[in-house]
Amino acid sequence: MNPPVKPSAKKPLKIVLVEDQPEIRESWVRLIGTFADFSCVGTCASAEEALRVIPTLGPDVVLMDVFLPRMSGIECTARLKAILPQIQVVMLTAADDDEMVFLALEAGADGYLLKQTKPADLRNALLDVLSGGAPMTSEIARRVVHYFRDRAKTRDAVVHLAPREKEILSLLSKGYSNKEIADGLSLSVETVRSYLKSIYEKLHVHSRSEAVARYMNSERT
Repeated sequence: MNPPVKPSAKKPLKIVLVEDQPEIRESWVRLIGTFADFSCVGTCASAEEALRVIPTLGPDVVLMDVFLPRMSGIECTARLKAILPQIQVVMLTAADDDEMVFLALEAGADGYLLKQTKPADLRNALLDVLSGGAPMTSEIARRVVHYFRDRAKTRDAVVHLAPREKEILSLLSKGYSNKEIADGLSLSVETVRSYLKSIYEKLHVHSRSEAVARYMNSERT
């Protein structure tokens, strides 16, 4: 995490909290109230309320719960960023779910913290995001690092497939069956199965769905 910037000496930085659980919401408001350089200027119990209220409050940072009723915090973040591209949004979650992390970042989240983050770390994270950083709880940051390492390995594995294996994997990703692939490439079904076995071994997977998932990930890099 980057060194915290010095807060403004004149007025506290404005925070809006989006959290549907009343007890948790009140606890976070009290916590933010202990930071002399921050002020919680509003709270929202739903994504719909957040989309109505936040543009009128003009906060410096929005603390957004991931799991909200009806519309999720991730969808709310995407819509909020479309309205206010410069607003800083830090996601809050009780669980470090890999899929949620990347969906949130793709939606435009500027940081991702676990709710059990220590008060001092939360304050530094708020200052960090305002100075251009992307604060993440250490557990989350480690998952992000591992994710990109795995993607790099997958990309390298796909690159080293033989041309015919790449061709078959591409057709597989489009939903073609073994027989359809065989007919389209003038091969026997048994030959296609042999190629698939080789593909699985090179990609370190055990099924068609895993192979397709790795191929699609490599195509997005």
